[in-house]
Amino acid sequence: MKFKRLFLSFVLFLCSVSNAYAYSDSLIIGGQNIGIEVNTKGVLVVGFYQINNSYVANNSKLEKGDYITKINGNEVLNINDFTKQINLDDDKKDIDVEYVRNNKTSNTKLDLYNVNNEYKTGLYVKDNVSGIGTLTFIDPETKKFGALGHEILDDNTLNKLKINNGLIYDSYITGINKSSSGSPGEKEARVDSNEIYGNITKNSLNGIFGNYTGDVNYNNTKKIGDAKVGDAKMLTVTDGENVSEYSIKINNINTNDVNKNIAFTITDEKLLNLSGGVVQGMSGSPIIQDDKIVGAITHVIVENPKKGYGVLINNMLLETEN
Repeated sequence: MKFKRLFLSFVLFLCSVSNAYAYSDSLIIGGQNIGIEVNTKGVLVVGFYQINNSYVANNSKLEKGDYITKINGNEVLNINDFTKQINLDDDKKDIDVEYVRNNKTSNTKLDLYNVNNEYKTGLYVKDNVSGIGTLTFIDPETKKFGALGHEILDDNTLNKLKINNGLIYDSYITGINKSSSGSPGEKEARVDSNEIYGNITKNSLNGIFGNYTGDVNYNNTKKIGDAKVGDAKMLTVTDGENVSEYSIKINNINTNDVNKNIAFTITDEKLLNLSGGVVQGMSGSPIIQDDKIVGAITHVIVENPKKGYGVLINNMLLETEN
């Protein structure tokens, strides 16, 4: 059975409730669609290209998924830093590269080639990822937020992205490409990067987290609850910016997984007609049961998009304590 995380990229979960939240026993409920942009911690190597009919970068120790953090001892935060450092001096043959792989820092030499008076490395690199998802909650006391319910992966390496920082923005749903068996659909959205809602500080297996800086509705709060088998609701945006409520059924609870704790089926005919089931961009949609927030949507089952998985809210809340 295949499943797919529901963060939609543009570029390319147990403990008692009393221990799960640091400040509040109620949360401001999300459901709003958000634009997401994160900057990598260093420059991420995503591939190699040929120079003079040879993949010259393969002569170094670098691999896809490595994060270049320094060149010749100088810090590299983004692609501008990377380009500046490799073109800093004339007539050099190689550079000293500091990189991080599997949380271990190492060093290597990387050959340079002068092509039309510009130095080339043979590396494809990137320094950010953007997409859309759904806001899950805001803590009314600290204004810390949680969204997505799962980690952001790099499309090229399928590894969890190491981030330096990021932002969440206003987002407006313009349409939905429906899901069908074997083909997950997706929300289409317009993002306004001038309307910033918060700062992302953490990318974890249970979602993205940070500090919410936008206006909040302190009246839109619900107690934190424990999910159980039975009827529930999911909150998400299917058109424009308005959050709608749709019926689902929780089929099973698995507390041993990380972010696939809740197995559910969409039972709402209106939503099924609109989207064909779970689609990319719904990731982070709050799950409400007995008028309490119990989890968030995280994955679609590819073979049967009427079904999916969610993360327990307690597992998301644990991340706000660290």
